[in-house]
Amino acid sequence: MIPQMQHSRIKEHFMKKIVSLLLLGIAALAAQVNAVVSVLPEKTFVEAIGGDKVQVTVMVLPGNSPHTYEPKPSQMKAIARADIYFAIGVEFEEVWLPRFADQNARMTIVDLSEGVTKMPMTIPHHHVEAAHARADQAKGHHHDGLDPHIWTSPANVAIIAADIYRALAARDQANRDYYKQNYETFLKRVKQTDATIRKILARTPKGTKFMVFHPAWGYFAHTYNLTQIAIEASGKTPKPKQVIRLIKEAKEEQVTAVLTAPEFSQKVARQIAREVGVPVVTISPLDPHWSQNLIGLAKAIAHVHPVH
Repeated sequence: MIPQMQHSRIKEHFMKKIVSLLLLGIAALAAQVNAVVSVLPEKTFVEAIGGDKVQVTVMVLPGNSPHTYEPKPSQMKAIARADIYFAIGVEFEEVWLPRFADQNARMTIVDLSEGVTKMPMTIPHHHVEAAHARADQAKGHHHDGLDPHIWTSPANVAIIAADIYRALAARDQANRDYYKQNYETFLKRVKQTDATIRKILARTPKGTKFMVFHPAWGYFAHTYNLTQIAIEASGKTPKPKQVIRLIKEAKEEQVTAVLTAPEFSQKVARQIAREVGVPVVTISPLDPHWSQNLIGLAKAIAHVHPVH
């Protein structure tokens, strides 16, 4: 039997230990950099480089579109305590970034698209309003006519990663070496992803075409000498007569796959794929598993994996 006095001392000792551990845990959390990102792929990039030194909150949650998204009240609380906001040029940022800056003046806003050479958005050939759409683009409508999906190319991801590393190292200089090591490790994965994709597409002829519901894969297509043909633009689903033209175009252009995404209607994409006799592939540019996603896309275009 442990005497009452000794029992009390042991209990007190353990209580102090527990309190110390809790305080250490709270201190560790307090020391984290609070970062907010617009889309899920960014979260993957920031976590790869920031590791356990960074807490990441995502604005555009799964199943939503960054073109029309509006943050929830709980997300605005995350903005209020954020140290860094990693913007990437998606449409909802045009309206909301100024509001975020007003809410949290001490938050640093880093534009990860700044070092990337942007490309024009792909416009569907079948659009009756195509000429007007091009004119609108020239006037600066719809991202100034530029494609915001810059993370669909490994070369761009390398630029994005460098920007993330520099921002974290500047904000948290005590952990600069930690971020640098993580950045270098991540960069190796980016290069390996690119090498894997090139190997998969080695026998795919240059200029091979694939059809997409939403034109989100322009940088991927450009990087690997492919061509994407868009089904819709500005969120407008094609009408039945336009679908007939799209089917004809898909056959004439010998598209190898039709891509659709969970964020958009899949009915038209599946109809075209069925009529043309090519795979329909459900794939989202917002998938956080960016490396597997791009490799899977390459396999679909090269016809080296089952249809899903």
